[in-house]
Amino acid sequence: MNLQQTAAYLSQTQTEKRIPPVDQWHPPFCGNMDLIIKANGQWWHEGRQMTRQGLIDLFASVLWREGDEYFLKTPVEKIGICVEDVPLFIEDVNLLTLADGQYIECITTHQDKIILNAEHGLILRDYQGQIQPYVPIRFGLEAKIMRHAFYHLIDWCNLSEQDGQTVLSIPMGQKMQHLSVVGEL
Repeated sequence: MNLQQTAAYLSQTQTEKRIPPVDQWHPPFCGNMDLIIKANGQWWHEGRQMTRQGLIDLFASVLWREGDEYFLKTPVEKIGICVEDVPLFIEDVNLLTLADGQYIECITTHQDKIILNAEHGLILRDYQGQIQPYVPIRFGLEAKIMRHAFYHLIDWCNLSEQDGQTVLSIPMGQKMQHLSVVGEL
């Protein structure tokens, strides 16, 4: 999918939610907040689980990553937070058939929508002894694909054996992304 097709598709399907231009803001660091995004996707503030989805979505829209550190970033302040694994999670996937082929669309719990392509390719890596699937989303942030969404994604992919390795092939228009799978998915 070329950039114009991707932009057209996303502009047609994108909800009114917009991500602020966090990459254009350069506020001073203002310290750390007692906010933890757990590896299971729960947000905890000062020892209590956050349950107001609107507030979590607002915070998720201003997430920023520098190296291994995570921040909430506004035009006037940058506040450090703790992230156990990754801060975003893909809860839904769709198979799209467009003029130039099939693509997989990923939707996060905060309604970010991305299409698996060269820029947003599937990554398999170890987290606490298990191979986990991730996708780059925005500003260096990654999302973990939740188990139920990954099972749907696998339905649209091909698993094969090549040179003694298991290979996962993901549709990306006229091309396929090929990943060697080490360990169990």
